[in-house]
Amino acid sequence: MTHYDVLVVGGGTSGMMAAISAAEHGAKVAVVEKNKLLGRKLLVTGNGRCNVTNNRDKEEIISHIPGNGRFLYSAFYQYDNYDIMKFFRSNGIALKEEDHGRMFPTTDKSRTIVEALKRIMEEKHIEVFLKAPVDTVLYEDGKTKGVRLQDGRTLLAASVILSTGGRAMPKTGSTGDGYQWAKKAGHTLKPLYPTEVPVTSDEPFIVDRVLQGLALRDANLSVLNKKGKAAISHRMDMIFTHFGISGPAVLRCSMFVHQTMKRDKTDRVTMTIDALPDKSAGELKQDIAKLMKDVGDKSVKNTLKSLVPERYLLFGLDRMDISESLPLKQLTHAQIDSLVEFFKDFRFTVNGSLPIEKAFVTGGGVNTKEVNPKTLESKLMQNLYFTGEILDYNGYTGGYNITGAFITGRVAGMHAAQSVLGIAQ
Repeated sequence: MTHYDVLVVGGGTSGMMAAISAAEHGAKVAVVEKNKLLGRKLLVTGNGRCNVTNNRDKEEIISHIPGNGRFLYSAFYQYDNYDIMKFFRSNGIALKEEDHGRMFPTTDKSRTIVEALKRIMEEKHIEVFLKAPVDTVLYEDGKTKGVRLQDGRTLLAASVILSTGGRAMPKTGSTGDGYQWAKKAGHTLKPLYPTEVPVTSDEPFIVDRVLQGLALRDANLSVLNKKGKAAISHRMDMIFTHFGISGPAVLRCSMFVHQTMKRDKTDRVTMTIDALPDKSAGELKQDIAKLMKDVGDKSVKNTLKSLVPERYLLFGLDRMDISESLPLKQLTHAQIDSLVEFFKDFRFTVNGSLPIEKAFVTGGGVNTKEVNPKTLESKLMQNLYFTGEILDYNGYTGGYNITGAFITGRVAGMHAAQSVLGIAQ
């Protein structure tokens, strides 16, 4: 029966990095992965291009991990996003920066990153067990002892790192397996919820698919609490769908929809769209007044369609019962106020999101109060470590979530190896 210093359960982003880190610190390492290949989820990140990290400072990175990102401060001060870039470049992977600081391999292929990690693992003599689903993690006398696989094999280890991911994107193997082993060790779980996920609505205009397929570019989307204050706002693109809304701005707002519903004890919340965030309400009224003076004989539709997509304008005019063919100069003050309010503050209700299986990221997970933030070791079970999405933190897409995965993997692997080998930390 083989005995390892460090055994990593899960061969995804954080699991591969944890294994490499432990091996670099002198440990004998193995990885058990239930899929037939490593890095299944990593292959599909960034639309198959793999947004490996983000080129921003620590504070900004952590601000883009809105779900309990403060827990990662200690890990970030040991290994950060610049170290991730240095790691890949030193291993022959050229990176490039795109909009909003997103870092990609110059090949534009996730496979480049996955193959590099696999090659490094081979060079470090890390043993990999594929198609090896774990039945349970073994604990004895307050310590981890290893794992038992579903085929009956037992793998003993001085330390076990759970890198099993969450429950988002289950087709990649993220089916929440690790939660049961965390609970077996005595850990509590923060309720799971979908994040980075399209939002649902049963508003009549959504149900009737009035705006389905319509995109708004660079709109400011907000989630309002019961007091009418913005819980969060994001200025990005969005799109109306047959079930609600989607697109980058929506994905980033989605966790706040769930949090606001929970906090306000309600089954729906209000969202608002500012389709013209560069203009104040006063400036818009002045612009319309100037148009009325210069081209007032033209129709409302033809004069205002330059401000927002025509279909969105017609939708607003219909809601306000304003004829699209009405000459602009015939608009009343009340109608102008209504139009400006529609452009700047169109409110509608949403009732949740698509399920966690349709999300990009899992919210909730292993309670971080029960995990040492410096080492990522369990406070309840000796030599048990957690990395990545199994933990109760979650970040935005755009290189933030994957940054958390790489960093927690790196730090957990290092401390697991040092602990087993008796190296002072």
